[in-house]
Amino acid sequence: MSDRLRRVGLIGLGNMGHPIGTRWLAAGREVIGFDLSADARASFAHDRGEVTDSLDGAASDVDAVVLLLPNSQVVDHVVSSLLEGEVLRKDTLIIDMSSAEPERTKSNATDAARRGFSLIDAPISGGVVGAENGTLTVMLGADTETVPEVEPLLTELGTFVHVGEVGSGHAAKALNNLLSATHLWATSEAVAIGERFGIEPGALLNVINGSSGRSGSSQVKWPKFILSGGFDSGFSAALMLKDAKIAAGLMRTFDVRSEVAEQIVSMWQAAVDDLPTGADHTEIAKWIRDRSKSAVRG
Repeated sequence: MSDRLRRVGLIGLGNMGHPIGTRWLAAGREVIGFDLSADARASFAHDRGEVTDSLDGAASDVDAVVLLLPNSQVVDHVVSSLLEGEVLRKDTLIIDMSSAEPERTKSNATDAARRGFSLIDAPISGGVVGAENGTLTVMLGADTETVPEVEPLLTELGTFVHVGEVGSGHAAKALNNLLSATHLWATSEAVAIGERFGIEPGALLNVINGSSGRSGSSQVKWPKFILSGGFDSGFSAALMLKDAKIAAGLMRTFDVRSEVAEQIVSMWQAAVDDLPTGADHTEIAKWIRDRSKSAVRG
């Protein structure tokens, strides 16, 4: 097992990038972070991270450049800038930990290889709490030779699963979040119906979590972020919709017909269109409950 990735350039210091960076700092790595937001840079510096005000500054003289960006469009732009610039060392590994489109990830990896660089994908699941506590699940898309090289870095964040070649990590992440979007919606509808019948949400969740209907949504999201009234998981409804769309698109690519996936995308689209910009994805429960009450009044 190698542990040569001692100095890491971290591009994206948002809800996930910041705590991931601090995990690596605590493990003894050097982390230099960049974000377009001056506030995000200042916050990371406050937690003893090194910061820079340029993309090149985060990519110069590092062993790995890690991307934690909002979508493939931004990832493509950053990867292109890195590859066309002259700051990356030839042995610098590019690790895309964003939620991105698998086919575009494969294309970026091909472009990187053409210029003599390696790009892999390692998206994450587990939210801000998982990033803070080192309990994330990392879905690694890379050739088998690269696995030992990145294992020490990734295990400091939680558990990693090598799911296949480049792009497969992003495919796994999208499919996982399609399921997450599905069972959060279904659980929220079940709780709303239970309330209509006079069952307290906590009581119904106790039943569900002790029975076959349980899921990550009923066991974690509802108790921690919804019943508490916080709605502060750190993952937006728009990002959940984006990942569900990626999964549905992946199915279409392989000529797999999924009425469930298409319907979930449609329902989440309606909710995101109605919710405030930047709304947390757990606010879908409140939206469903309010819609249920409106239907009764109607």
